[in-house]
Amino acid sequence: MMMEWVREELVIVPMRARSAAEVITQLGIRLEQGGFVKPTWIPAVLEREKAFATGLPTPDVGVAIPHTDPEHVVRPAIAVGVLEKPVAFGEMGNPEGVVPVQIVCALAVAQSDLLVALLQRLVDMFQTPGVLQRIAAAKSPKEVVQIFQQYLQWSQPAGAEEPVG
Repeated sequence: MMMEWVREELVIVPMRARSAAEVITQLGIRLEQGGFVKPTWIPAVLEREKAFATGLPTPDVGVAIPHTDPEHVVRPAIAVGVLEKPVAFGEMGNPEGVVPVQIVCALAVAQSDLLVALLQRLVDMFQTPGVLQRIAAAKSPKEVVQIFQQYLQWSQPAGAEEPVG
């Protein structure tokens, strides 16, 4: 069974926000309305972001991947915001750093091992030349979903054979 990580109703294009907290809140509301996260998700992510910033200083287009502990998650999903104007997120692993972020992927993941695998996939995807520019230029949620589907396909459950290609 293919895992649908990104769904159109969880994508905001174009997104308008003035702060990282506003972005996280808007995406969290979508996740909560869709039944993906508990009402505790937004405050938990905002709190975690203060201690462990999630901005990635990727070339050209900044990205952030805010997330929190599995107990705030009902079922897995990624909400994506493509900002009209970048907002500042703290830089991952650098308490002094700030990243102007244009793409935010808010993760709802219910198992920590899956979270680690997903973060790795996303980082690989973001390092693929041109991908972030394509997401930033997307005009519709459908377009964003298609880009993510291209890179985040993997089958459940673990042990299922990887397609050869």
